[in-house]
Amino acid sequence: MIKKLQIKFVVINMTIVTILLLVIFGLVYNFTKSNLETESITMMQSIAENPFQLGRPNESSTNLKLPYFALQIGPRGELVATGGGYYELTNKEFLKEMILHSIASSRNIGVVKEYNLRFYRVNSPMGTVLVFSDMSSENATLSNLIRTSLIIGSFSFLAFLGLSIFLSKWAIKPVDMAWKQQKQFVADASHELKTPLTVIITNAEMLQSTDYDEEFKRKFSKSILIMSYQMKNLVEKMLELAKSDDQQSKLPMKALNLSKLMSDTAISFEGLFVEKGLSLVSYIEPDISIHGNEEALKQLIDVLLDNAQKYSNQGGETCIRLYSTSFNRCHLAVSNQGPEISGEDLKKVFTRFYRIDKSRNRDGGFGLGLSIAANIASQHGAKIWAQSKDGINTFFVEFTKKI
Repeated sequence: MIKKLQIKFVVINMTIVTILLLVIFGLVYNFTKSNLETESITMMQSIAENPFQLGRPNESSTNLKLPYFALQIGPRGELVATGGGYYELTNKEFLKEMILHSIASSRNIGVVKEYNLRFYRVNSPMGTVLVFSDMSSENATLSNLIRTSLIIGSFSFLAFLGLSIFLSKWAIKPVDMAWKQQKQFVADASHELKTPLTVIITNAEMLQSTDYDEEFKRKFSKSILIMSYQMKNLVEKMLELAKSDDQQSKLPMKALNLSKLMSDTAISFEGLFVEKGLSLVSYIEPDISIHGNEEALKQLIDVLLDNAQKYSNQGGETCIRLYSTSFNRCHLAVSNQGPEISGEDLKKVFTRFYRIDKSRNRDGGFGLGLSIAANIASQHGAKIWAQSKDGINTFFVEFTKKI
């Protein structure tokens, strides 16, 4: 699909470029042809005024000078005089044919294609004056223009083709990335759902068997229930992620006290940390307000605290902080003592379904929490990142304060 989209982009772009080139070269050709024709006719009109008057030596003129000859025709159609000096005018048959061509035309200006000549006819009571001008120079100029246009057009077409291919790759890159992410998301989601589904099916089949007593069947039922809840949690998280991905659904924002929201959320997690033998401390600067969605921000803090308690060392300490970094910026930081995260993993921790250690017990996690947190931060115009140093893993979120 991406390849077809890229080809379509190039075809559309090159069609537009081709049309523009044809229009530009067509206009240049027609303007040039019109100018040459106008200059030629102007010269012939000037000659027709005094067809047999010789110019003085060294006479300067700005008018175009082309090979020409003039014929004076009497009232009865007889050839009265010839002049010009550029042509041999002793061939009576040639002159008669030129006269017939020009007289037969309904227009005063025309072309004798067989001889590559343009004629200009002036009628008067005393007869007719015919001026013939050579078109060889004009046609050669137009031929050179066509040849030059074809060469320039070909190089321009190839240059635009290369540029279009480059731009198509650049333009399609976000779509390609989104498409790959979608495919990866579907593959990862299918993988995550496959394991609990397999367990559910296996236990359901065992429930149907008569080879097991009631005690085993209760265990099978319990396993089915546990896996069902796990699938429910996964589906809910996937729906949350899809909702946060939807740019059309904007979160309702309002001014809120982030300091109070963090304090309340930290208190709600204290019991969980104590139960796991962990400690949770808070350093929260009071009265920091931002413009945001309370429910979404609480979910973001929940994700960071839940992540910290899952990956803390035994008996480790987690610290949640909120502090100003400038008059209009503040940082939310959640730090915990845990295994160091590599630089490569720090770049990927916010990727959907990404797990630093896939072999490790995730306590029901699916690798979606930090991705959801990143989307919430993005919707608030905030920046989120992670650091790992000296056995301390810290997740930062930078917000714009409401002044």
